Amino acid sequence: MYRGHQRQQSASPRHFSRQRFQGKRKIVSFDPSVMIAKAQAEFGVDSARVSTPVAPYQNRHAFSDFDIVEQIKINLAIKGYQQPTPIQDQVIPLILEQRDVVGIAETGTGKTAAFLLPLLHQVLKNPQTRVLVVTPTRELAVQIREELLSFSQNLSVSSAVCIGGSSIVRQIERLQKRPQFVIGTPGRLKDLSDRRKLNFAYFNHVVLDEVDRMLDMGFIHDVKRIIQELPEARQSLFFSATTNAKVQEIMAGFLNNPVTIVIPSSGNKASIKQEVVDVRGKVKLDVLRDLLIQKDLRKVLIFGRTKHGTERLSRDLDRCGFKVASIHGNKSQGQRQRALQQFRDNAIQVLLATDVVARGLDIEGVTHVINYDLPETYADYIHRIGRTGRAAASGVALTFVG
Repeated sequence: MYRGHQRQQSASPRHFSRQRFQGKRKIVSFDPSVMIAKAQAEFGVDSARVSTPVAPYQNRHAFSDFDIVEQIKINLAIKGYQQPTPIQDQVIPLILEQRDVVGIAETGTGKTAAFLLPLLHQVLKNPQTRVLVVTPTRELAVQIREELLSFSQNLSVSSAVCIGGSSIVRQIERLQKRPQFVIGTPGRLKDLSDRRKLNFAYFNHVVLDEVDRMLDMGFIHDVKRIIQELPEARQSLFFSATTNAKVQEIMAGFLNNPVTIVIPSSGNKASIKQEVVDVRGKVKLDVLRDLLIQKDLRKVLIFGRTKHGTERLSRDLDRCGFKVASIHGNKSQGQRQRALQQFRDNAIQVLLATDVVARGLDIEGVTHVINYDLPETYADYIHRIGRTGRAAASGVALTFVG
Protein backbone atom coordinates (compact mmCIF):
# COMPACT_ATOMS: atom_id res chain seq x y z
CA MET A 1 0.00 0.00 0.00
CA TYR A 2 1.10 3.56 -0.69
CA ARG A 3 -0.04 5.21 2.54
CA GLY A 4 -3.49 6.09 1.42
CA HIS A 5 -2.49 8.28 -1.49
CA GLN A 6 -3.55 5.82 -4.17
CA ARG A 7 -6.97 4.83 -5.31
CA GLN A 8 -8.03 2.04 -7.62
CA GLN A 9 -9.80 2.93 -10.82
CA SER A 10 -13.57 3.09 -10.51
CA ALA A 11 -15.58 0.17 -11.80
CA SER A 12 -17.30 2.35 -14.39
CA PRO A 13 -15.01 5.36 -14.87
CA ARG A 14 -16.36 8.23 -16.92
CA HIS A 15 -13.89 9.35 -19.57
CA PHE A 16 -13.13 13.01 -19.90
CA SER A 17 -10.71 14.72 -22.23
CA ARG A 18 -10.07 18.41 -22.30
CA GLN A 19 -7.59 20.89 -23.69
CA ARG A 20 -5.96 23.59 -21.66
CA PHE A 21 -3.19 26.03 -22.35
CA GLN A 22 -0.02 26.60 -20.36
CA GLY A 23 1.65 29.56 -22.02
CA LYS A 24 1.44 28.66 -25.70
CA ARG A 25 1.53 24.90 -25.21
CA LYS A 26 -1.70 23.02 -25.77
CA ILE A 27 -1.97 20.02 -23.45
CA VAL A 28 -4.45 17.19 -23.73
CA SER A 29 -5.51 15.73 -20.40
CA PHE A 30 -7.14 12.42 -19.62
CA ASP A 31 -8.86 10.74 -16.76
CA PRO A 32 -6.12 8.15 -16.09
CA SER A 33 -8.60 5.72 -14.60
CA VAL A 34 -9.96 5.29 -18.13
CA MET A 35 -6.49 4.56 -19.46
CA ILE A 36 -5.91 2.03 -16.69
CA ALA A 37 -9.28 0.37 -17.23
CA LYS A 38 -8.61 0.16 -20.98
CA ALA A 39 -5.13 -1.27 -20.42
CA GLN A 40 -6.48 -3.84 -17.99
CA ALA A 41 -9.20 -4.85 -20.45
CA GLU A 42 -6.61 -5.20 -23.20
CA PHE A 43 -4.21 -7.27 -21.14
CA GLY A 44 -6.93 -9.17 -19.31
CA VAL A 45 -5.84 -8.24 -15.78
CA ASP A 46 -6.43 -5.89 -12.93
CA SER A 47 -4.43 -5.20 -9.78
CA ALA A 48 -6.11 -8.09 -7.95
CA ARG A 49 -6.60 -10.64 -10.73
CA VAL A 50 -4.37 -12.27 -13.35
CA SER A 51 -5.91 -13.83 -16.45
CA THR A 52 -5.27 -17.38 -17.54
CA PRO A 53 -1.83 -17.36 -19.17
CA VAL A 54 -1.59 -17.90 -22.91
CA ALA A 55 0.03 -21.09 -24.13
CA PRO A 56 3.80 -20.73 -24.38
CA TYR A 57 5.26 -20.16 -27.80
CA GLN A 58 6.78 -23.28 -29.36
CA ASN A 59 10.12 -22.41 -30.94
CA ARG A 60 10.97 -23.73 -34.38
CA HIS A 61 14.68 -23.06 -33.97
CA ALA A 62 17.50 -22.65 -31.49
CA PHE A 63 20.13 -20.06 -32.27
CA SER A 64 22.49 -22.91 -33.10
CA ASP A 65 20.13 -23.96 -35.92
CA PHE A 66 20.42 -20.70 -37.87
CA ASP A 67 22.71 -20.63 -40.90
CA ILE A 68 24.88 -17.82 -39.58
CA VAL A 69 28.61 -17.34 -39.09
CA GLU A 70 29.96 -19.55 -36.31
CA GLN A 71 31.59 -16.67 -34.42
CA ILE A 72 28.17 -15.00 -34.14
CA LYS A 73 26.84 -18.18 -32.51
CA ILE A 74 29.80 -18.18 -30.12
CA ASN A 75 29.09 -14.57 -29.19
CA LEU A 76 25.44 -15.42 -28.59
CA ALA A 77 26.41 -18.32 -26.35
CA ILE A 78 28.72 -16.03 -24.34
CA LYS A 79 25.78 -13.67 -23.84
CA GLY A 80 23.67 -16.60 -22.66
CA TYR A 81 21.34 -16.60 -25.68
CA GLN A 82 19.96 -20.07 -26.44
CA GLN A 83 16.34 -19.87 -27.54
CA PRO A 84 15.16 -17.10 -29.87
CA THR A 85 12.16 -15.00 -28.96
CA PRO A 86 9.10 -15.49 -31.20
CA ILE A 87 9.94 -12.50 -33.43
CA GLN A 88 13.54 -13.71 -33.77
CA ASP A 89 12.48 -17.29 -34.42
CA GLN A 90 10.25 -16.29 -37.32
CA VAL A 91 12.05 -13.29 -38.80
CA ILE A 92 15.71 -14.36 -38.85
CA PRO A 93 15.24 -17.15 -41.48
CA LEU A 94 13.28 -14.76 -43.71
CA ILE A 95 15.96 -12.08 -43.58
CA LEU A 96 18.61 -14.69 -44.36
CA GLU A 97 16.53 -15.56 -47.45
CA GLN A 98 16.78 -11.88 -48.50
CA ARG A 99 13.02 -11.33 -48.14
CA ASP A 100 11.48 -7.99 -47.29
CA VAL A 101 9.90 -8.32 -43.87
CA VAL A 102 7.32 -6.50 -41.77
CA GLY A 103 7.63 -7.30 -38.08
CA ILE A 104 4.84 -6.11 -35.78
CA ALA A 105 5.59 -6.78 -32.12
CA GLU A 106 5.49 -4.87 -28.87
CA THR A 107 8.64 -3.34 -27.42
CA GLY A 108 10.87 -5.64 -25.41
CA THR A 109 10.34 -8.67 -27.65
CA GLY A 110 13.82 -8.80 -29.20
CA LYS A 111 13.25 -7.03 -32.50
CA THR A 112 16.77 -5.56 -32.53
CA ALA A 113 18.51 -8.94 -32.51
CA ALA A 114 15.93 -10.19 -35.03
CA PHE A 115 17.34 -7.89 -37.68
CA LEU A 116 20.93 -7.40 -36.50
CA LEU A 117 21.93 -11.06 -36.42
CA PRO A 118 21.03 -11.98 -40.02
CA LEU A 119 22.27 -8.63 -41.36
CA LEU A 120 25.57 -9.10 -39.54
CA HIS A 121 25.87 -12.52 -41.18
CA GLN A 122 25.22 -10.99 -44.61
CA VAL A 123 27.83 -8.27 -44.04
CA LEU A 124 30.42 -10.90 -43.15
CA LYS A 125 29.56 -13.04 -46.18
CA ASN A 126 29.45 -10.18 -48.69
CA PRO A 127 31.88 -7.24 -48.29
CA GLN A 128 29.62 -5.08 -50.49
CA THR A 129 26.73 -5.24 -48.02
CA ARG A 130 25.88 -1.89 -46.47
CA VAL A 131 23.15 -1.52 -43.82
CA LEU A 132 21.20 1.60 -42.84
CA VAL A 133 19.15 1.46 -39.63
CA VAL A 134 16.76 4.36 -39.05
CA THR A 135 15.34 4.71 -35.55
CA PRO A 136 13.35 7.43 -33.73
CA THR A 137 15.53 8.35 -30.75
CA ARG A 138 19.19 8.89 -29.96
CA GLU A 139 19.10 6.47 -27.07
CA LEU A 140 17.66 3.68 -29.18
CA ALA A 141 20.28 4.27 -31.89
CA VAL A 142 23.06 3.99 -29.29
CA GLN A 143 21.45 0.88 -27.81
CA ILE A 144 21.28 -0.78 -31.25
CA ARG A 145 24.95 -0.01 -31.86
CA GLU A 146 25.88 -1.48 -28.46
CA GLU A 147 24.01 -4.67 -29.32
CA LEU A 148 25.77 -4.80 -32.69
CA LEU A 149 29.15 -4.52 -30.96
CA SER A 150 28.30 -7.36 -28.57
CA PHE A 151 27.15 -9.62 -31.42
CA SER A 152 30.24 -8.84 -33.54
CA GLN A 153 33.00 -9.46 -30.98
CA ASN A 154 36.19 -10.74 -32.71
CA LEU A 155 34.71 -9.92 -36.11
CA SER A 156 35.82 -7.19 -38.51
CA VAL A 157 32.66 -5.08 -38.67
CA SER A 158 32.57 -1.28 -38.74
CA SER A 159 29.68 0.96 -37.74
CA ALA A 160 28.72 4.59 -37.21
CA VAL A 161 26.02 6.23 -35.11
CA CYS A 162 24.57 9.43 -36.60
CA ILE A 163 22.41 11.27 -34.08
CA GLY A 164 21.77 14.78 -32.86
CA GLY A 165 23.41 16.06 -29.72
CA SER A 166 26.78 14.63 -30.77
CA SER A 167 29.58 16.04 -32.91
CA ILE A 168 28.56 16.00 -36.56
CA VAL A 169 32.22 16.50 -37.51
CA ARG A 170 33.17 13.23 -35.87
CA GLN A 171 30.22 11.50 -37.50
CA ILE A 172 31.35 12.77 -40.92
CA GLU A 173 34.87 11.49 -40.22
CA ARG A 174 33.39 8.11 -39.34
CA LEU A 175 31.28 8.02 -42.50
CA GLN A 176 34.33 8.75 -44.63
CA LYS A 177 35.65 5.34 -43.56
CA ARG A 178 32.65 3.73 -45.28
CA PRO A 179 31.24 1.75 -42.32
CA GLN A 180 29.18 -1.33 -43.04
CA PHE A 181 26.43 -0.31 -40.58
CA VAL A 182 25.08 3.23 -40.22
CA ILE A 183 22.55 3.69 -37.41
CA GLY A 184 20.84 7.03 -37.00
CA THR A 185 17.85 9.23 -36.38
CA PRO A 186 15.94 10.70 -39.34
CA GLY A 187 16.82 14.34 -38.68
CA ARG A 188 20.58 13.82 -38.43
CA LEU A 189 20.62 11.41 -41.38
CA LYS A 190 18.80 13.98 -43.50
CA ASP A 191 21.22 16.69 -42.36
CA LEU A 192 24.20 14.57 -43.36
CA SER A 193 22.57 13.87 -46.72
CA ASP A 194 21.95 17.59 -47.29
CA ARG A 195 25.67 18.19 -46.65
CA ARG A 196 26.47 15.45 -49.17
CA LYS A 197 28.26 13.41 -46.53
CA LEU A 198 25.81 10.52 -46.68
CA ASN A 199 24.37 8.94 -49.82
CA PHE A 200 21.28 6.83 -49.19
CA ALA A 201 21.73 5.14 -52.57
CA TYR A 202 24.81 3.49 -51.07
CA PHE A 203 22.76 1.14 -48.86
CA ASN A 204 21.42 -2.19 -50.10
CA HIS A 205 19.85 -3.22 -46.77
CA VAL A 206 17.61 -0.80 -44.87
CA VAL A 207 15.80 -1.13 -41.55
CA LEU A 208 13.07 1.23 -40.37
CA ASP A 209 12.76 0.50 -36.65
CA GLU A 210 9.94 1.65 -34.31
CA VAL A 211 8.19 3.26 -37.27
CA ASP A 212 5.05 4.20 -35.37
CA ARG A 213 7.14 6.17 -32.89
CA MET A 214 9.01 7.93 -35.70
CA LEU A 215 5.71 9.07 -37.14
CA ASP A 216 4.41 10.11 -33.70
CA MET A 217 7.51 12.29 -33.32
CA GLY A 218 6.87 14.09 -36.61
CA PHE A 219 9.51 12.39 -38.75
CA ILE A 220 7.15 11.33 -41.54
CA HIS A 221 8.59 13.76 -44.14
CA ASP A 222 12.19 12.88 -43.26
CA VAL A 223 11.38 9.17 -43.50
CA LYS A 224 9.70 9.61 -46.88
CA ARG A 225 12.68 11.61 -48.12
CA ILE A 226 15.08 8.84 -47.08
CA ILE A 227 12.94 6.18 -48.78
CA GLN A 228 12.83 8.17 -52.03
CA GLU A 229 16.62 8.24 -52.21
CA LEU A 230 17.20 4.55 -51.51
CA PRO A 231 18.21 2.24 -54.38
CA GLU A 232 15.44 0.14 -55.88
CA ALA A 233 17.50 -3.03 -55.48
CA ARG A 234 17.56 -3.44 -51.70
CA GLN A 235 16.30 -5.54 -48.84
CA SER A 236 13.83 -3.59 -46.74
CA LEU A 237 12.94 -4.45 -43.16
CA PHE A 238 10.15 -2.69 -41.30
CA PHE A 239 9.51 -3.00 -37.57
CA SER A 240 6.80 -1.38 -35.51
CA ALA A 241 4.88 -1.97 -32.30
CA THR A 242 1.58 -0.85 -33.80
CA THR A 243 0.11 -0.13 -37.21
CA ASN A 244 -2.23 2.57 -38.50
CA ALA A 245 -3.02 4.40 -41.75
CA LYS A 246 0.21 6.44 -41.72
CA VAL A 247 2.30 3.38 -40.96
CA GLN A 248 0.57 1.51 -43.80
CA GLU A 249 1.34 4.40 -46.15
CA ILE A 250 5.05 4.21 -45.33
CA MET A 251 5.00 0.43 -45.75
CA ALA A 252 3.45 0.70 -49.21
CA GLY A 253 6.24 2.94 -50.49
CA PHE A 254 9.06 1.05 -48.80
CA LEU A 255 8.56 -2.69 -49.21
CA ASN A 256 8.54 -5.14 -52.10
CA ASN A 257 6.34 -8.22 -51.69
CA PRO A 258 7.01 -8.45 -47.94
CA VAL A 259 6.35 -11.27 -45.53
CA THR A 260 4.44 -9.95 -42.52
CA ILE A 261 5.04 -11.41 -39.07
CA VAL A 262 2.71 -10.31 -36.27
CA ILE A 263 3.57 -11.39 -32.75
CA PRO A 264 0.53 -11.15 -30.44
CA SER A 265 0.93 -9.41 -27.13
CA SER A 266 2.50 -11.77 -24.66
CA GLY A 267 0.37 -10.41 -21.86
CA ASN A 268 3.50 -9.25 -20.02
CA LYS A 269 1.59 -6.22 -18.76
CA ALA A 270 -0.23 -8.68 -16.52
CA SER A 271 2.77 -8.28 -14.26
CA ILE A 272 2.20 -4.52 -13.93
CA LYS A 273 -0.01 -3.32 -11.10
CA GLN A 274 -1.63 -0.05 -12.20
CA GLU A 275 -2.91 2.50 -9.69
CA VAL A 276 -3.91 6.15 -9.47
CA VAL A 277 -2.36 8.41 -6.83
CA ASP A 278 -4.78 11.18 -5.83
CA VAL A 279 -2.77 14.33 -4.97
CA ARG A 280 -5.67 16.78 -4.73
CA GLY A 281 -5.30 18.99 -1.68
CA LYS A 282 -1.68 17.89 -1.18
CA VAL A 283 1.69 19.23 -2.28
CA LYS A 284 2.57 17.04 -5.24
CA LEU A 285 6.29 16.95 -4.45
CA ASP A 286 5.55 15.90 -0.86
CA VAL A 287 3.43 12.99 -2.08
CA LEU A 288 6.22 11.89 -4.40
CA ARG A 289 8.82 12.16 -1.65
CA ASP A 290 6.68 10.05 0.70
CA LEU A 291 6.45 7.38 -1.98
CA LEU A 292 10.17 7.33 -2.78
CA ILE A 293 11.22 6.73 0.83
CA GLN A 294 9.36 3.41 0.84
CA LYS A 295 11.67 0.42 0.63
CA ASP A 296 10.03 -1.28 -2.33
CA LEU A 297 10.59 1.71 -4.64
CA ARG A 298 14.14 0.66 -5.42
CA LYS A 299 14.51 1.63 -9.09
CA VAL A 300 12.01 4.25 -10.20
CA LEU A 301 11.42 5.83 -13.60
CA ILE A 302 9.43 9.08 -13.32
CA PHE A 303 7.86 10.69 -16.40
CA GLY A 304 7.30 14.42 -16.73
CA ARG A 305 5.72 16.31 -19.60
CA THR A 306 8.21 19.10 -20.28
CA LYS A 307 11.97 19.46 -20.32
CA HIS A 308 11.98 22.35 -17.85
CA GLY A 309 9.51 20.73 -15.47
CA THR A 310 11.44 17.47 -15.49
CA GLU A 311 14.72 19.22 -14.74
CA ARG A 312 13.13 21.27 -11.97
CA LEU A 313 11.73 18.13 -10.36
CA SER A 314 15.17 16.51 -10.60
CA ARG A 315 16.72 19.39 -8.68
CA ASP A 316 13.95 19.28 -6.07
CA LEU A 317 14.46 15.56 -5.45
CA ASP A 318 18.22 16.02 -5.30
CA ARG A 319 17.74 18.62 -2.58
CA CYS A 320 15.54 16.10 -0.74
CA GLY A 321 18.51 13.72 -0.66
CA PHE A 322 17.52 11.24 -3.36
CA LYS A 323 20.05 9.89 -5.88
CA VAL A 324 18.59 11.12 -9.15
CA ALA A 325 19.44 11.93 -12.76
CA SER A 326 17.36 13.26 -15.64
CA ILE A 327 17.02 12.80 -19.39
CA HIS A 328 15.33 15.29 -21.71
CA GLY A 329 15.87 17.30 -24.87
CA ASN A 330 18.00 19.99 -23.22
CA LYS A 331 20.61 17.46 -22.12
CA SER A 332 23.63 16.73 -24.28
CA GLN A 333 23.93 13.22 -25.65
CA GLY A 334 26.80 12.52 -23.28
CA GLN A 335 24.71 13.61 -20.30
CA ARG A 336 21.80 11.46 -21.45
CA GLN A 337 23.98 8.39 -21.87
CA ARG A 338 25.64 8.87 -18.48
CA ALA A 339 22.25 9.17 -16.79
CA LEU A 340 21.01 5.98 -18.45
CA GLN A 341 24.16 4.11 -17.49
CA GLN A 342 23.91 5.25 -13.87
CA PHE A 343 20.32 4.01 -13.79
CA ARG A 344 21.24 0.69 -15.38
CA ASP A 345 24.11 0.26 -12.92
CA ASN A 346 21.82 1.07 -9.94
CA ALA A 347 24.05 4.02 -9.02
CA ILE A 348 20.90 6.14 -8.73
CA GLN A 349 17.44 5.30 -7.43
CA VAL A 350 15.43 7.63 -9.66
CA LEU A 351 15.61 8.54 -13.34
CA LEU A 352 13.39 11.42 -14.45
CA ALA A 353 12.56 11.65 -18.11
CA THR A 354 10.30 13.03 -20.76
CA ASP A 355 8.80 10.61 -23.26
CA VAL A 356 12.17 10.34 -25.01
CA VAL A 357 12.78 7.07 -23.10
CA ALA A 358 9.22 5.73 -23.21
CA ARG A 359 9.75 3.63 -26.32
CA GLY A 360 12.21 0.94 -27.19
CA LEU A 361 14.75 1.16 -24.40
CA ASP A 362 15.28 -1.98 -22.34
CA ILE A 363 16.22 -0.99 -18.77
CA GLU A 364 16.45 -4.02 -16.52
CA GLY A 365 14.93 -4.11 -13.06
CA VAL A 366 12.67 -1.02 -13.03
CA THR A 367 10.42 -1.63 -10.03
CA HIS A 368 8.11 1.38 -10.50
CA VAL A 369 7.03 3.79 -13.21
CA ILE A 370 5.47 7.01 -11.95
CA ASN A 371 3.48 9.27 -14.27
CA TYR A 372 4.15 12.48 -12.36
CA ASP A 373 2.58 14.35 -15.28
CA LEU A 374 -0.16 12.72 -17.31
CA PRO A 375 0.79 11.32 -20.71
CA GLU A 376 -0.78 13.04 -23.69
CA THR A 377 -2.17 9.88 -25.30
CA TYR A 378 -3.19 6.38 -24.35
CA ALA A 379 -0.34 5.02 -26.51
CA ASP A 380 2.14 7.11 -24.52
CA TYR A 381 0.69 5.67 -21.30
CA ILE A 382 1.17 2.10 -22.54
CA HIS A 383 4.74 2.71 -23.62
CA ARG A 384 5.61 4.46 -20.37
CA ILE A 385 4.34 1.71 -18.11
CA GLY A 386 5.99 -0.89 -20.34
CA ARG A 387 9.37 0.13 -18.91
CA THR A 388 8.54 -1.96 -15.82
CA GLY A 389 7.27 -5.53 -15.46
CA ARG A 390 9.66 -6.76 -18.16
CA ALA A 391 11.11 -10.23 -18.73
CA ALA A 392 8.83 -12.04 -16.24
CA ALA A 393 9.48 -9.47 -13.49
CA SER A 394 6.62 -7.67 -11.75
CA GLY A 395 6.26 -3.91 -11.57
CA VAL A 396 4.03 -1.06 -10.46
CA ALA A 397 2.76 1.89 -12.49
CA LEU A 398 1.47 4.87 -10.50
CA THR A 399 -0.28 7.81 -12.15
CA PHE A 400 -0.67 11.11 -10.33
CA VAL A 401 -3.97 12.93 -10.72
CA GLY A 402 -5.38 16.04 -9.14
